[in-house]
Amino acid sequence: MLQSFRLDTRGVRQVLTGPEVRSVVDGLAEEIAVHVRSALPEGTVVSVHGYTTDRGAASVTVEDVRAMAWQARDGILTRAAGAVGLEVRAWQR
Repeated sequence: MLQSFRLDTRGVRQVLTGPEVRSVVDGLAEEIAVHVRSALPEGTVVSVHGYTTDRGAASVTVEDVRAMAWQARDGILTRAAGAVGLEVRAWQR
């Protein structure tokens, strides 16, 4: 018996931009920031910014000129994301 499936794109959009997904994403970003802060010199500013595109999203930023070197050498952001259960992959077009 062949059954058909029709994706409710409007419903999916509502879920991805809704408060439940926003809460999960923001919570994970805050957890990542906690891990990053623990790996950096005291007083280093780490900020979290939540935003919405076609889905809930957030960024974690290390506001220090040495941050790129710390990421390149130690993977501070990559390790923090892994510590909260996220998989980090290279961006692909």
